Amino acid sequence: MNKNVLQAIKFTLFSLSAGIIQVASFALFHDVLGWESWWMSYLPSLALSVIWNFTFNRKYTFKPTGHVVRDMLLVVLFYAVFTPASTWLGNWLEGLGVHDWLVQLIVMCTNLVTEYLFQKFVVYKEPKEAQAEE
Repeated sequence: MNKNVLQAIKFTLFSLSAGIIQVASFALFHDVLGWESWWMSYLPSLALSVIWNFTFNRKYTFKPTGHVVRDMLLVVLFYAVFTPASTWLGNWLEGLGVHDWLVQLIVMCTNLVTEYLFQKFVVYKEPKEAQAEE
């Protein structure tokens, strides 16, 4: 199987497990604890999901670079942009009357695609020499 296809499959599967963590914690905060606004439940559930996803995708999907601090800082930079943008998007959709759980699904799907691309082409980008050897 093509290496890129295998990476995409692994990333998706680990992201689905992170999605379960995000959905479960979002449900706890939003539905059980009754936190009123979407974003108050979204932010801590996103943080839990990111930690899980980074840990497993780094180890099993991409070749670790040996620079865990650099890799994590790059992921933090991704989320420094993604989190405010997705929070704004979620609040905007919620203001339009879109159901909170549909907002959550839209944001999670956007996160899946953009984070995969960022990790593949920025965080774990292979040096040109390694690409030429394949």
